[in-house]
Amino acid sequence: MKRTRNTAVACALTLVLGTAVNASAQPTVNLKLQDAITMAFEKNLDLKVELYNPAMAEADIRRNLGIYDPLLTLGANYQRSNSTNTLTFRPQAIDQVTANAGVSQLLPTGTLLGATVTSGWVNNSTRYYSTALDLTLQQPLLKGFGRENTELAINVSRFTKSETLNAFRTRLSDTIVQVRNDYFKLYNLREILEVRKTSLALAQRILQDDRGRVKAGVLPAYELLNSEFQVATREKEVIDAERAVRDQMDVLRVELQLPAGSEIVLADEPFRSDYAVAEDQALARAMASRPELATQRDVIRINDLQQRVAKNQTLPDLTLNATVGTGGFDRGFLSGLEKTATIDEPTWGVGVQFTYPLGNRAATNDYIRKKLALEQSRTQLESLESGVNRDVKAAIRLVATNFKQLEVTARGKAYAEDRLRAFQKRHDVGLATTKDVFDVENDLVAAKGSQIQALVDYNNAITQLWRVTGEILEREGVQVSETQADPLYEKMK
Repeated sequence: MKRTRNTAVACALTLVLGTAVNASAQPTVNLKLQDAITMAFEKNLDLKVELYNPAMAEADIRRNLGIYDPLLTLGANYQRSNSTNTLTFRPQAIDQVTANAGVSQLLPTGTLLGATVTSGWVNNSTRYYSTALDLTLQQPLLKGFGRENTELAINVSRFTKSETLNAFRTRLSDTIVQVRNDYFKLYNLREILEVRKTSLALAQRILQDDRGRVKAGVLPAYELLNSEFQVATREKEVIDAERAVRDQMDVLRVELQLPAGSEIVLADEPFRSDYAVAEDQALARAMASRPELATQRDVIRINDLQQRVAKNQTLPDLTLNATVGTGGFDRGFLSGLEKTATIDEPTWGVGVQFTYPLGNRAATNDYIRKKLALEQSRTQLESLESGVNRDVKAAIRLVATNFKQLEVTARGKAYAEDRLRAFQKRHDVGLATTKDVFDVENDLVAAKGSQIQALVDYNNAITQLWRVTGEILEREGVQVSETQADPLYEKMK
């Protein structure tokens, strides 16, 4: 039985030592918290996916700006017809060849300007050439008048890009929160591992002492069994703690896209000092900086713009049409062109066209729907602001509570250390059993774990406060510009 137990102990120690040897053979990454956040910003795949949305929004902006691209039209046509000659009453073929070129341009006011040049050749009883130059203007006077109506899609796409950038900032903020929490979690697990190793070393020393006392006949043999059991238990705890550290390093490797198998060594420790914050300042900062609120404000801007345009669409369609032109024809092409250039035969015209659906229910109800959407988005903003207000106050209270917990756990650890020293002295003189010492030592391990967890919880609470106030990007030195995604767009050109 004793030989089997010793064999198990040796196997466990071999596993622990083997793990440590393998770890030392792996490449080491000395990881600072700021470097981890920078890596997440640059390499995190989920963030890269999110950044494509503002890049696509930029494509939408430039596509919608295409309404101001001049429109060029070219055409050519040949036609043959037969008609009866009114003098000879015989069928006569008529050949016509025409070619035209035109360009049109939309202006921000909704004005559509156009210029068309037409040239033709006619062959019937006589042959002649014709040329004409026409300028046209179409101007909406009520419905569709003005830059706001003309550029609706452009402005909506601009607000949409801002909305997607704020969504990216939200995702980035959540990612930084996750990186900070995972960084401090690894710190927690490493510290717990050291506590477990210290506990194992103490158990091994007590086991060694108990073996000597059993041989001397001053300690019952069954006490030795308890010591061996405690050593084996702590060896298992060390193995579990080592596994937890490895698992958490895998999490950080994936988040930061670090080389597989790299050994992560944390260069920074958690913040320990008192973090004071004024509630009114924190609330004001949250209302100004939270990306979720900025996203909702963009939604309000879009809905407000759309309801104003929808109101304009309820007006009658009154359009001013104007044309001016010149033309000429002659047996020679150049002669006909000269007549056109000298404006010997000018033409012009002006008119208005009025259109209005009786009842106008489609436009009226579209306007009502847009107003409802606007009021809905404003109500949603109020709801979000209430939630932010609640979250900020709760985060401030959590920071204060967790800082107080640091003091409580520090005192608990100091008490457990003093108590263990007292029981060790009593054990040395035979006034306390081995079980008593191990029970007290377990209390010390728990107290150390509570202190480590309290420190991590305090830093996580600060992280959460920065997140709910919207300042976490600024705190970590991360900036997201309005052109952050434009390189992705330019890359696809």
